[in-house]
Amino acid sequence: MPAHAQVIDMHTADVNMAEADTQPALTDGFHLVIDALKLNDINTIYGVPGIPITDLGRLAQAEGIRVISFRHEQHAGNAAAIAGFLTKKPGICLTVSAPGFLNGLTALANATTNCFPMILISGSSEREIVDLQQGDYEEMDQLAIAKPLCKAAFRVLHAADIGIGVARAIRAACSGRPGGVYLDLPAKLFAQVMDAEAGAKSLVKVIDPAPAQIPAPEAIARALAVLKTAERPLIILGKGAAYAQADEAVRALVETSGIPYVPMSMAKGLLPDTHPLSAGAARSTVLKEADVVLLVGARLNWLLSHGKGKTWGAPGSKKFIQIDIEPREMDSNVEIVAPVVGDIGSCVAALLDGMKGGWPAPPAAWTETIKAKKDANIAKMGQRLLKNSIPMDFHGALGVLRTIIKERPDAILVNEGANTLDLARGVIDMYQPRKRLDVGTWGIMGIGMGFAVAAAVETGKPVLAVEGDSAFGFSGMEVETICRYDLPVCIVVFNNNGIYRGTDVNPSGAADVAPTVFVKDARYDKMMEAFGGVGVNVTTPDALREAVNAAMDSGRPTLINAVIDPSAGTESGNIGSLNPQSTVKRK
Repeated sequence: MPAHAQVIDMHTADVNMAEADTQPALTDGFHLVIDALKLNDINTIYGVPGIPITDLGRLAQAEGIRVISFRHEQHAGNAAAIAGFLTKKPGICLTVSAPGFLNGLTALANATTNCFPMILISGSSEREIVDLQQGDYEEMDQLAIAKPLCKAAFRVLHAADIGIGVARAIRAACSGRPGGVYLDLPAKLFAQVMDAEAGAKSLVKVIDPAPAQIPAPEAIARALAVLKTAERPLIILGKGAAYAQADEAVRALVETSGIPYVPMSMAKGLLPDTHPLSAGAARSTVLKEADVVLLVGARLNWLLSHGKGKTWGAPGSKKFIQIDIEPREMDSNVEIVAPVVGDIGSCVAALLDGMKGGWPAPPAAWTETIKAKKDANIAKMGQRLLKNSIPMDFHGALGVLRTIIKERPDAILVNEGANTLDLARGVIDMYQPRKRLDVGTWGIMGIGMGFAVAAAVETGKPVLAVEGDSAFGFSGMEVETICRYDLPVCIVVFNNNGIYRGTDVNPSGAADVAPTVFVKDARYDKMMEAFGGVGVNVTTPDALREAVNAAMDSGRPTLINAVIDPSAGTESGNIGSLNPQSTVKRK
């Protein structure tokens, strides 16, 4: 090349570089979503990659956000939901459009029902195609479908609105009564380009997303007046009290008042279950005989027999005081004589202020009655927990896990199933708050592996997931996810060959097994081994104890197939009354 040509080429290159230097820096929808999440301290995303959000996950990971990829969106959504419960920040679930969105929607609806802050972010088809029903790839009006099943739903169409969209979703998920929020992001949004400086200015840092809601002084005075008249007072702690993270105030309320308390399952550990004022072991007695009941973050839904019926004794024998952030919760089933509306931390603090200067202890006859019932029930249960039969029954196996949790109170217990859930609630004592995670308000199956993954990711603590064999089947493939991220999760599958029991027979005499029966002597432990984890098959309580302790010590992903007597279970666990049975005999 001639020398003058080289000079011209160098000059052209200099001009091009100068022009590039003068052009404004650009950003796009992908990066604005990521920047909006990071600005609001969102550092983990749970999801399943695919069209149109694959690059969003890749770029988020490149920007320092931890992206935990699941095998199914429902389990990713469950992980996001329980992450919200544990952190009080909205857990993020990221899914593809249409079928992936629908899979995540189950978890979103469950999060809303349980008051867990969660945001489901889904890619979607373009509005102009959806509205004309022209048949786009995975076409669906996702916003319309989501709205009835969550607390709020938003769609963002322009990159400049991403910051506002994310901010509105965060505030809606966290404020007032927490819940699930849907954020719809059409595919075209991600590729939209705008000036980077303008994009940065469009982002919103959410300030105080869940502001305190102070109760009215007259409401506190009314509640204290009712409580002071009680001869047989009772406090019920719900998972809302655990979510509030007002642990010291809740403990002070119980101990200052001297009132016995019953924790709902996910509130276990707010005070140790071995606390002298715990009435959990006398639950039936205190629910029936209490005359004034203070509900703290608990709802009078089916889990508490709606506050009426034989569970609660004679009609009209109770006065209820209720603390809840949602005014419409009051009087939902029975009259609330002293509603206290506000956040739990503020309400409990106000009650404690009102108790200053001395508070009368409950009558000795009441506390002594509870103690006698507790002691009798604990002694009766103790013998069953020591049972050393082969194959194991539920009580013998749970007795082992009860001891392990006592020795490892910092571990997180995830629990689901029918008999496995119902019996574990009463058998396994908890010692620290937010260490027991289970099926919650809906009582659904399939939360186990999602909850276990998020508990390990969000806390860094060892996780013990105790699963019925039926419950495990809903999310069992996520053992690969647990192995892929090398999480300290030990899964114990109580394997009795079926739903409730593995002994049912086909009444027609045909070759098909009964609907509640699984493959006999299945080896779930082999699933974990297939992905590089540790699998163990155990048939005795001693072997179970050894295997769980080894797993918890090592921190390695482990699945223990605990062989349970196939005839040990009961129909529907402790809620058989909700499972109608036909009384019609056909000829």
